[in-house]
Amino acid sequence: MKHIVCTLAMAAALIITSCQAPAGNQQTAGCGNDSTKLSVAYVNSDSLLKNYDYAKKLNDSMNDKIEKMRADLNQQRRSVDQDAYEFQRKVNNNAFASMERAQSESNRIQKRAQELQEQEQKLSYELQMEQANLSAALMDTLTSFLSSYAKGRYDVVLHEKAKNDLVLYTIPGIDITEVVTAELNKRYAASQK
Repeated sequence: MKHIVCTLAMAAALIITSCQAPAGNQQTAGCGNDSTKLSVAYVNSDSLLKNYDYAKKLNDSMNDKIEKMRADLNQQRRSVDQDAYEFQRKVNNNAFASMERAQSESNRIQKRAQELQEQEQKLSYELQMEQANLSAALMDTLTSFLSSYAKGRYDVVLHEKAKNDLVLYTIPGIDITEVVTAELNKRYAASQK
């Protein structure tokens, strides 16, 4: 539903913009009896993120963090499981000297399991927040670049997340994803020197 509302809002913005666009641009869009020219392009963000070196670096870094987190949590989970197994073995063999000692051990294992679950939730939340911040930074980079790149070239630059997600029909030549990706990669390579 949110996607449909977003798509409708983008379409409405495009129609409003085309009705107010100055004459002399590349693409023609009609509004009522008036006909104005509107220069439009789009960027496929899936392709951009797949081919933009900085985005690939951030993605690899995030995947490394996720793998490390999972490995650490799995190791801790195995330790708790081993303690629970040993506890059950002792219970089955009547190895505890008293019921109080058995209850104390059971409480300790349950507390460790609860702490592990809380730690897992906390780390998951932190990773989600970091992913959101990285996505926002990438979008800011793209928006900043497009604002200077599109100036004087395009009146509207649409964002397409997946093939045919927002763009229903285009004429050849208005997909600027490759050009934008190449320019962003040049800037990123220069910043790494």
